[in-house]
Amino acid sequence: MCFSQQGLKLPSELKKDKVSFELVNNLVIVPVEVNGDKLSFLLDTGVNSTILFGITEADSLRVNNAKILKVRGLGEGDGVIALKSENNELRIGNAIDRHHTINVIFEESLNFSTRMGIPIHGIIGYDFFKSFVVKTDYTSKKLIFYDPKKYRSKKCNNCVELNLQFHNNKPYAKIKIASLGKTSDNITLLVDSGSSDALWLFEEEGVLSADPEKYFDDFLGLGFSGNIFGKRSKLDEVWLGDFYLKEVKVAFPDKSATEGIRFFKERDGSIGGDLLKRFTVTMDYQSKTMILKKNSKFSAPFYYNMAGLTIEHDGVDVVTELTTRRNFDFAGSSKTENGTASKAVTDVSVFTQISLVPRYVIVNVREGSPSDLAGLEIGDEIITINGSAAHNTKLFELNTLFSSKVGKRINLKIKRNNTVFKAGLTLKKVI
Repeated sequence: MCFSQQGLKLPSELKKDKVSFELVNNLVIVPVEVNGDKLSFLLDTGVNSTILFGITEADSLRVNNAKILKVRGLGEGDGVIALKSENNELRIGNAIDRHHTINVIFEESLNFSTRMGIPIHGIIGYDFFKSFVVKTDYTSKKLIFYDPKKYRSKKCNNCVELNLQFHNNKPYAKIKIASLGKTSDNITLLVDSGSSDALWLFEEEGVLSADPEKYFDDFLGLGFSGNIFGKRSKLDEVWLGDFYLKEVKVAFPDKSATEGIRFFKERDGSIGGDLLKRFTVTMDYQSKTMILKKNSKFSAPFYYNMAGLTIEHDGVDVVTELTTRRNFDFAGSSKTENGTASKAVTDVSVFTQISLVPRYVIVNVREGSPSDLAGLEIGDEIITINGSAAHNTKLFELNTLFSSKVGKRINLKIKRNNTVFKAGLTLKKVI
């Protein structure tokens, strides 16, 4: 593995830089500038090239030496067509690359923003990690990245260091798992910060119990090649070096979702954000190491979506609200003792305010879940949640609510085919 002198670089006087990020559904969203436009990118160790999507017109980017290619990923489809665009200017914090190559995807249906609830314009991975030693502090939501030539690692007494191996510019680590009363030999997993789950495994045999009470079928997520379905369960223990976690979430994607992407035959699955967020993670590609330091989330339980509900941001609604405004008489104002003007209120006027607010629609209901038993259906629009207008809550906050507390009651007002009705459900532990 070798590293080019080209790519993202900090100014010569800087040893490191720091940017704040948003943590949404266990995923790191960083501010990025592309050719002067301020965008939001998913930071994903599982991709080997920078990707920009949600684009409808090619002239928004320079497309010098453009070349058509196909991008393949997890999902049931065949992948999507992309346009390779060279010599773009890309900035993250003070780091800049004036000759950055980006794969531009024009497939409008590939839109992660609707599932995240915030704009997501692209994905960056290897192009960033190869250039720096990158520390992701999930607690402070800070990304600190160091010039590798000036970086000096510090001794950490409460850390584990895992060796990384690389295939197709992607990092893999070895861990151990315990399930069905047996502890595995080391298994090889892609370190995939772009996955919101804790662990994905490709093989069920010897890991997943045949008892249907120990697993359930579910929608796992959206990949480059389409929707991903599979089974969800829990592992007894997961070992990362000397650290171990109990009752860890695990998903087993259907074979149809993984066909064609297992180019690295040793790969057994992936480590995702719901596990990584329990550490401060330092990725050093040049030294081929990943350093994990426990944070305050380390011992937090692993919960599934106990409502069995997947919601998407589907356009906007027009909301009309009455609001009030106080009218002041400046001419009749008087001076106070300290010399400031005292304004006299003459009257209060009431007027109508029209706003555009996000529209939240149900896109998946897990069979047998509390949402299913409450009669909720795909296509239903959520109007209120526990008496509050749904648009007052961010989408990722709703997802957190559905995984919050066993026995929590959630009351909804639903709109279906121009009919509004109430529905209630109680969060129930799945497994």
